[in-house]
Amino acid sequence: METLTVLRCDSARQNQAADSLKLAIDQGAWVYPLGPEPMAAPPVLERLSSAALPQAWPAGPGFVMSTGGSSGARSLCLHPIANLDRSADSCGRWLAEIGLEPGATLVWNPLPLHHVSGLMPWWRVRRWGAEHSWLSPALMRQPQRLLNHCRRHPHWRQRPMVLSLVPTQLRRLLTHPSGCIWLRAMDVIWVGGAALPVDLADQSRQAELCLAPCYGATETAAMVTAQTPVAFLAGTGGCGSPLPGVHLRLARDGALAVQCDRLAVARLDADGGLSTVAAADGWWRTGDAAEFRGSASEIHLRILGRLDGAIQSGGVTVFPGELEERIRLLVRRTGLPIDAVLLLGVENVEWGERLVGLVRWTAGDGPIGGFDALRELVRDWPAAERPMDWIHCPDLQSSPAGKWERSRWQNWLASQQLGNQL
Repeated sequence: METLTVLRCDSARQNQAADSLKLAIDQGAWVYPLGPEPMAAPPVLERLSSAALPQAWPAGPGFVMSTGGSSGARSLCLHPIANLDRSADSCGRWLAEIGLEPGATLVWNPLPLHHVSGLMPWWRVRRWGAEHSWLSPALMRQPQRLLNHCRRHPHWRQRPMVLSLVPTQLRRLLTHPSGCIWLRAMDVIWVGGAALPVDLADQSRQAELCLAPCYGATETAAMVTAQTPVAFLAGTGGCGSPLPGVHLRLARDGALAVQCDRLAVARLDADGGLSTVAAADGWWRTGDAAEFRGSASEIHLRILGRLDGAIQSGGVTVFPGELEERIRLLVRRTGLPIDAVLLLGVENVEWGERLVGLVRWTAGDGPIGGFDALRELVRDWPAAERPMDWIHCPDLQSSPAGKWERSRWQNWLASQQLGNQL
């Protein structure tokens, strides 16, 4: 009889959460790792956890993971533990190919257990027989304390050290001397979860960091491509080449599709029903636009942006994510005190859609003339790419995994526009 356990994971006590997760898995349960308060489990999981699972439910044990994926909204997908094993094995073979023995590594993990980004480093260590160490969010915000803490580990620099980060964490650490020292001690730094901005990639090369930009998804049980540190330091861009066992192709509209032996076995609907993730031919269509470089035998992946975030403006397909990266680079060059920027599409009679920019200033409502300075930065951009308006959003921030919940901020923008009409 299949059962479902909803397990709350406190980021400040990851070891305890991991022990509870392991116990549930060992008992054959499906587990939904849930983030800290005040988050609540989706209603469908609350219902399913109170009774035996339907007969249609696949055999466990396994994980139910929340994802944005290709659907354009949050959903839930199911991974039996065999998928996680295959993902760990593929990642281990990649490490071996660049000269590192997976079982000899020390894996630092600063990512949340209830996301696939934090779950998989822990699972890889279980599979490889390596050493694992959690790093709390509070520790990651104090680079000197982080460095001191890690140096006390008995295997510090006694084993090859690997790390997974999101770009937000990487940028924060690079601004502090102790953070740079800590990052330079790593033999591999996988960075994913969001696009790696050009300026951040340049800073990382200047600091001689062994970055391995990667691409993956919850539906694929984490990474499916990775750039080698040698290629990154040599100036190669993008997200690298497919890991062992992964195949990629592009749809006619430029959407990336993935085929591998670790795709989620099902997607859980709000009413408790199960639907397939992959098409009948075994390929899963992502929500990302991409392009391939290199040769047919050695593909190098470059992600162009989210297809579900793209807008059609005056007959032009516009990718807000790419434009946000350009704006962030201009902002840093000019010194404008901006902590976050997000571009969203709004309906426009003449253009179909136009962009609006949300901004969180470093302090207060921003400097005098701040929005005029922003408009000047993009004055020469094509009209379809140039935001028609800028709005201060003091609460603007990405998710803990470093991703934008665009639907949330689209709703916020709509509420502001409605309020202005009343």
